[in-house]
Amino acid sequence: MPIVKYPRATEPLWHEWDRKALKCGLRHTVYAVNGDQYTGEWLDNLKHGKGTQVWKCTGAIYSGDWKFGKRDGYGSYSVPDPITKEYKKVYTGWWKNDQKCGYGATFYPGGERYEGEWSGGLRSGWGRMYYQDGSIYEGQWLADRPGGQGMLRLQNENRYEGGWKDGKKHGPGKFFYLDKGQLFEGIWVADVPKCGILIDFGRDEAPAPVQYPIPKV
Repeated sequence: MPIVKYPRATEPLWHEWDRKALKCGLRHTVYAVNGDQYTGEWLDNLKHGKGTQVWKCTGAIYSGDWKFGKRDGYGSYSVPDPITKEYKKVYTGWWKNDQKCGYGATFYPGGERYEGEWSGGLRSGWGRMYYQDGSIYEGQWLADRPGGQGMLRLQNENRYEGGWKDGKKHGPGKFFYLDKGQLFEGIWVADVPKCGILIDFGRDEAPAPVQYPIPKV
């Protein structure tokens, strides 16, 4: 019985263009069913290379590096202001496997910001945090909290230098009361000083020194 060959149905040219773009790394714009939009490079039908993603639901934008469909490399993430509709950066820095990883800067509501290292989307490693009340923490972080060795400088220039655990003063540390001209050095547990010594430190230059100096032992 002879084999009958039927002619292939013709496809629109743009189908072939899509296949080439998605497989060859060309820049291409794709709209998802939910309205999300991606414009950038592709590899094997996955976002790969340089590209920009826009989420319709939140209006958020990521622009930067992609690797096999995930944010990976250097990029920035921004969201629109609910009132002015102007875009504000939330994070600029390095990513890995769709999470913040490496060095980057995050901007929080109220003017707070963090500059430092990340791991798995959490502040981990060395970093500096600027708080809304004017205080600054600089030191080690673990699982999104100060952990290890670090310094907290308050708005009045008083500062603590020493150990931290779970975001609280913990272990050997020093607290400089520069406004009073005193220094406390001792052991802390969960933000509470348990034992130590208090001495005069720069009392003559302090703006509001204690009335009587501490007697020397």
